[in-house]
Amino acid sequence: MTFILAIDQGTTSCRAIVFDEAGRVVSAAQKEFCQHFPRPAWVEHDAEEIWSTQAGVITEALERAHLARQDIAAVGLTNQRETTVVWDRRTGRPISSAIVWQDRRTAARCDELRAAGAGPMIRSKTGLEIDAYFSATKVAWMLEHVEGARQRAEQGQLAFGTIDSWLAWRLTSGRLHITDAGNAARTMLFNIHTGQWDDELCELFGVPRSMLPQVCDSSLVYGEVAAPAAIAGNPLAGVIGDQQAAMMGQLCVSPGLAKNTYGTGCFLLLNTGDEPRESANRLLTTIAWRRGGVTTYALEGSVFAGGAIVQWLRDGLGLIDRSEQVESLAASVADSGGVVLVPALTGLGAPHWDQHARGLIIGLTRGTTKAHIARAALEGIAFQVADVVEAMQADAGESLRELRVDGGAACDDLLMQIQADILQTPVVRPKLLETTAFGAACMAGLATGYWPSIEALEQHWQVDRTFEPRSSAGEARARRERWREAVDRARGWAER
Repeated sequence: MTFILAIDQGTTSCRAIVFDEAGRVVSAAQKEFCQHFPRPAWVEHDAEEIWSTQAGVITEALERAHLARQDIAAVGLTNQRETTVVWDRRTGRPISSAIVWQDRRTAARCDELRAAGAGPMIRSKTGLEIDAYFSATKVAWMLEHVEGARQRAEQGQLAFGTIDSWLAWRLTSGRLHITDAGNAARTMLFNIHTGQWDDELCELFGVPRSMLPQVCDSSLVYGEVAAPAAIAGNPLAGVIGDQQAAMMGQLCVSPGLAKNTYGTGCFLLLNTGDEPRESANRLLTTIAWRRGGVTTYALEGSVFAGGAIVQWLRDGLGLIDRSEQVESLAASVADSGGVVLVPALTGLGAPHWDQHARGLIIGLTRGTTKAHIARAALEGIAFQVADVVEAMQADAGESLRELRVDGGAACDDLLMQIQADILQTPVVRPKLLETTAFGAACMAGLATGYWPSIEALEQHWQVDRTFEPRSSAGEARARRERWREAVDRARGWAER
């Protein structure tokens, strides 16, 4: 028997998961790495730490299952998207800290581009809103603020990549500088219609073409792994961004199927088939994946703070010791006691796109306890998702029959019930919650023939629990109206 190894590099931790032919988890290893906040609204990672942490959990996952490299049929890679790394091609060392997708340092540059009228052109080519979330302004910032970077880049000495490119480089000891079409589509430098890096966009952002990785299919044998030694010689055969991977892992492979991942952020993707669909409600038109040269597109709504707000309750406020405690704390009260928490810690994503919004807790009284704040935090996650669902339903012209969910916070029964109540829509949780890693495994397995077809994979998707709405539609409307009032107060705060 052989297995598929999925490398799952997330915003706060590195994971490695081994799957068998039935899509079952055989072994897993996970380790958090450091988050750096050098200034307000700045978020950075150490790319070298990401690599060393990821290499460590790969080795640990195989050791736990008593597997050797010959037991691994293929390796799939999935990654936090948009986070930007620039490194020296000769030494392989990053020129600075990685700028994380949550980082807001380039918000002013985005405002300038919007004011100059660049929005329609960027939207028409990339399907994206102008926002500091994406990679282009992050690369430009590095080239302007790291001494000598601009000159070195123009001389072809520097390489740019999102985390998938960085890990593929390290996994192959510098032989591969690649990305997949889905990750490329998150940079604001890639034309999703032509499937190519765009010269006009590169010129606008001042990014030399020589820095950019080769854009490949999401499911393809790219080459052999060289490091770590535990998987040396195995084929790297799948590369896909984490949210697209979760979409594949949920087997949302037909137009009209949607999933929401509750991770550090929340990301709702709707499969729209082989044609990109424009959004009239400020959702993103993006690439889900490319297989066999055929592109599948999606509509996406991105929420910047999902599980991140629970981490903040833990690390910033000290209300809980472990993230899992938020459910029992929030469940100890019947409701939030009138407290509303807007989790705009790094601005608001879809459909608001307000990079100057900031977090807000409103409705506090002498009777407010930490349990009320915890419950308001869970509700704040669910309200943000509901805003995206509403926009997506308007774009699609029909209501979602169900919402498939995954991610770490999908284990929280209370959050899932709150979500169903606010949406007035069934929320469906699968038995396998490791859908992001499984999506990467699917891509690698399909490329190598480990799984013969998508149809062979669909039999592995099974429902764990369906959360039906318990509250009335009228109650849900009233709660959402209160939420909208709080959002209005949080908007634009950093500009005031």
